[in-house]
Amino acid sequence: MFQPNYLLKPFCLLLMLFLCIPVMAQEEEKKKKRKKESIDYEAVKDIENYGRFRVIDFRMHTGVHLYGGEGLNEKLDKGYGGTEIRYGWQTDEGDDWAAYYGYPSFGVGLYTGFIGDPDVFGNPNALYGWINFPITNGERKNIFSINPALGLTYNLLPYDPESNPTNDAIGGKMAVYFNLAFEFAYRLTREMDLNYGVDFTHFSNGRSFTPNWGLNMFGINVGLLYHYNADQHRVTQDPYGQKVLQSRFRRSPSKTPEKIKQSRIETYLAIGTTQTYEEAGSDIHYLNFSGTIDYVYQFNTISSATVGFDYFYDESLSYNFPDSADHHLIGVHGGYDFNFWKMLVRLQVGTYLTDDRGKGNVFIRPAIRYNINNWMYAQVGLKTQNGSSADWIEWGIGFQPFKW
Repeated sequence: MFQPNYLLKPFCLLLMLFLCIPVMAQEEEKKKKRKKESIDYEAVKDIENYGRFRVIDFRMHTGVHLYGGEGLNEKLDKGYGGTEIRYGWQTDEGDDWAAYYGYPSFGVGLYTGFIGDPDVFGNPNALYGWINFPITNGERKNIFSINPALGLTYNLLPYDPESNPTNDAIGGKMAVYFNLAFEFAYRLTREMDLNYGVDFTHFSNGRSFTPNWGLNMFGINVGLLYHYNADQHRVTQDPYGQKVLQSRFRRSPSKTPEKIKQSRIETYLAIGTTQTYEEAGSDIHYLNFSGTIDYVYQFNTISSATVGFDYFYDESLSYNFPDSADHHLIGVHGGYDFNFWKMLVRLQVGTYLTDDRGKGNVFIRPAIRYNINNWMYAQVGLKTQNGSSADWIEWGIGFQPFKW
C-alpha cells in the first residue's frame, strides 16, 4: 500500500505524449520535404492533390447519460452538451500506409462541455488526439466515416466524502476522455462540409481513484468542417486573386490489404495504481502489475490475431485477502489487433486459470499502442473486471523478440 498521487501526473503526461507522437512525426517528415520558396502556379495548377491539406473542425454535441451508478439520476436528467474545435492533417499519396484506410485525416482537439450539475461534476475540458477513417467512396457528396478520439479530461469536480459526497461517477480531477463517432460529411461548398452523426463519449479514470462508475454519454453531433491548402500562401497572398490551389484532398480508392502472414512472440510489462471503493476519497492507493506473453499472427497490413497468457499482481486485493499469496492471478486470453501506421488498436478477452478473487470470470483489455521500432512498443490499456467494469489502467512497454 502506498500513497503516490504524484505518480499519476507523469502517467498523464505519458499519455499525452503517446497521443501526440503521430502528429509530430508526420508533420516533421513533411517539413523536411517542403521547400520554403514561392510556388509557380502555372507549373502546379494541373497537378492533382498538390500541396499540404489541412482541416479545421467545429462541432457540438448533445444527448443523454447512460448512468449505471446510484443517486445521481436527478443531477444528470438534463443530459449533456459539448463543444469541440479540432485541427487536422490530411494523409496523402506519400503516406504509403494510408492507402489501405481510405487516406484518413488525423489531429488534435479541445473539448469543453456541460455534463450535469456543475456543483457536482465541475466544468470539464479535454485535450485529445483523433483520427478519421473514411468508409464510403470519396467522390460522393455525402461521405460516411468512423472517428475515434482519445485523450485526457480535466477540470472535473471529484467525489469528496464531505464536500461532494453524491458524486459516485468520478473520483479524480482528471479522467480518460474517449469518443467514438459515426458520422457523415456533406459537401456544401468547395471548402466547407456539414458534419452530422451519432457518438458515444466516456469519462473514466480506470479505478485509479474511486468511486469510478464513470460517465457514459450517447447522443448526436453536428458541425462544420473547413478544408484548406496550407501551401496557398506560397502561390499568392492576394485575397482577390484567381490563382487558387485545390483546397481538399481527392481520395483514391482504398488498396486491398497486403498479405503478410507473419508470426511473432510478444512480451508486455505494465504497471498501474488502484483505489478500493472502501477507501474512496483518501490518499491510499495500491500497486498493480500486468505481464503477458502472446503469440501473434498478422494476416495482412490491417489485421492480426493474438492468443496468450497473463500474470496479474493486484495489491488492492489485500483489503479482502490479507494473505499476499492471494494477490497473484494467472489468466489466458485471445483477441484482435487493428493496425495502422505505427499504431495498433488491440481488443483482448480473457479468463482466469486461478481463482478470480471476486473479479468475475471474464476480463477485457482494450488498448492502444505505438511501435517505437521493429522490436519495442509502448502501450496504454484498460484491464477490466466482471466484464466491462474498470480494474486498472495499464501503462507498459512491450517487446517483439521473435518473428518468423
